[in-house]
Amino acid sequence: MHPLQANSETDLFTSQRTNGVLALFRHCQHELGRPLNAIYHAVTRAARALFDAGISTPPILDPAIYFPDAKRYLERFGAIRAEALALSDGLARIPRFHDLMAAQGELSAHDGRAWRLFVLKAYGVAVPENLARCPSLAALLEQTPDVVSAVISLVDGHKHIPPHRGPFRGILRFHLGLFVPQLLDGRPATVLRVDGVEHRIGDANSLLWDDTYEHELRNESDQLRIALLLDVRRRGMPWGLQLLSRLIVGAVAMLIRLKAIDRMRIA
Repeated sequence: MHPLQANSETDLFTSQRTNGVLALFRHCQHELGRPLNAIYHAVTRAARALFDAGISTPPILDPAIYFPDAKRYLERFGAIRAEALALSDGLARIPRFHDLMAAQGELSAHDGRAWRLFVLKAYGVAVPENLARCPSLAALLEQTPDVVSAVISLVDGHKHIPPHRGPFRGILRFHLGLFVPQLLDGRPATVLRVDGVEHRIGDANSLLWDDTYEHELRNESDQLRIALLLDVRRRGMPWGLQLLSRLIVGAVAMLIRLKAIDRMRIA
């Protein structure tokens, strides 16, 4: 089976699956009047079941197949890193994850140490003020339309992000280490555990992975860790799932414009 080929037993055009898709969007329509957190969790639960039934790939994926544009970001590592380090001078102004979405407090606020996100693009919604502060990264995002979201992630020393899962399998996560402290033995001090396997992603190193697998992160140092996180459209899905993915991304983008964009802007 070609690595891009999804589970051949999945057929979106059976009446059962079609009814499931219609039910999902009726549910989304019903939820639109509710707070963003409630919408996020409702859509996540409904979408995850559909995508899990139709896609079967391992946690770690080959960027040459699923995100060929990864090489562009690796080639511009120095410029991206410089822009990210410049942001750390105004660290307190960058929102914590739970400042952007209160429901994420159990991941972001539980231990008193900060996980901050400088959002450049979220589900296709650009944040112009933030992009202006990272011109090299902004130019790369213009050249790579498969990138749906882009954030610079800043994790305090000794911060632990507990195990959790991403929303749905229509997107993949690309992680590029920008400023990663080291242990005394020279290993990267931040460990990302994906589906029970540890990954230590150092400066200029990257990983493409499916964040719907359970994952957690721990910064074992006293220093700030900075990484670039990109959410990328998954290639090779059945076209029905491609359509559903685009509809979900579009719906979330509308909600971000209505309810969250102001909290992402950094003056």
